Amino acid sequence: MNARELRARWAGLAPREQALVAAATALVALALLWWLAIGPALATLRSADSQHREVDTQLQQMRRLQAQARAMQAQPKLSHDEAMRQLEAAIRQQLGVSARYAIAGDRVTVTLTNTPANALAQWLSQVRTNARAIPGEARLSRNASGGWDGSLVMTLPPR
Repeated sequence: MNARELRARWAGLAPREQALVAAATALVALALLWWLAIGPALATLRSADSQHREVDTQLQQMRRLQAQARAMQAQPKLSHDEAMRQLEAAIRQQLGVSARYAIAGDRVTVTLTNTPANALAQWLSQVRTNARAIPGEARLSRNASGGWDGSLVMTLPPR
């Protein structure tokens, strides 16, 4: 149908029918406007506050990590021997008898037996900061009593 045929058909309708068709067209247009423009915009607006809080939390975490990285970069370089001493001291203080270690060049393999999770987390943080040791491999499993068993291979600063 072209525009001329539509106008002729419109003119052939009774005024009441024209009003009903116009009202139905307006209703369909309003529904489409709601579904395509207003509804999604309102949904986005409703979720904006929670998304904003989530992004703010992520930003704060990133700033904390940035500050920590800058602090670590500002620390003086450690010799291999000093890093080894720091690592050994951290094993004795944090892990105690639940850990054994073996040294092979720049790599230290730490074997854990029933190590509490909080002690392991503190130890990892401490050796990362103090000894500049980086975990290279981890084979850990949770045992029945809630501790951790397995091994960690840590890489120390080169000689």
